Amino acid sequence: MGRYNFTAQRVHRAAQALLDQERLHAAPAWHEVVYTVPPPEILTRTVQQIRAPPHGRRKKRNAKMFMPPELKYPEDELRSEFFHDHPWELARPKIVVEDSGNSAKGYDWSKITQDGKKLDGESVVQRQAWLMRHERLEKAVAYDKARKEFYKIRNVEDIARRIAKEEAMAYGAYFGKGPLEIGMELENKAWDNWRQWAAEQIKLAQYGKAASGSIDSGPTTSEYSKDMIDEEDPDQLPESLAISEG
Repeated sequence: MGRYNFTAQRVHRAAQALLDQERLHAAPAWHEVVYTVPPPEILTRTVQQIRAPPHGRRKKRNAKMFMPPELKYPEDELRSEFFHDHPWELARPKIVVEDSGNSAKGYDWSKITQDGKKLDGESVVQRQAWLMRHERLEKAVAYDKARKEFYKIRNVEDIARRIAKEEAMAYGAYFGKGPLEIGMELENKAWDNWRQWAAEQIKLAQYGKAASGSIDSGPTTSEYSKDMIDEEDPDQLPESLAISEG
């Protein structure tokens, strides 16, 4: 071989010989590339001469040279605007598993409803983008049109859901408490606990004043409790607030 190993420079020649002898059934993927751009003949690397800038100034290095570029898509702004106006759409269950990652292009967005896809915020975004691209509508006009179509279908779904529930209840079905009923029960429970705690605090304050002998001629405890705790319905006070004056 000698002092230097030239095997890397002769790789194309060796592969071509194997092809001619039919020892290789197909040419490698790099065969044409190496033939077009052969390896360099110079075995040493030339030293790049870097001239110092005049007056001792150094060239400022780009801090973002090795940072990946920011990817932006036209639908990002439309998607951000829709979910800013409709934040509760993000709370709806959604399937995030996709086959190709670009399933939106497989639908016909000349209409907002698609076969095999549930209506959601992404439908409005793709519908708006289609209107801007094909019907040449402005951004606000396309957004209003897609949004109204979305609202119309949502109303139809709500009406159908409500009618289905009424029909099921007519045939004897029973549904549990909804989120509004559960929330009201929790709120009433917290309110009753606070009334009980406030009554106990009033009793403690009264006993403290009685023990120190500093009871003045101000409003009585019962009047004070009625004014603070149950101004709206004083007749429905619990037994803990039935404090006698004296």
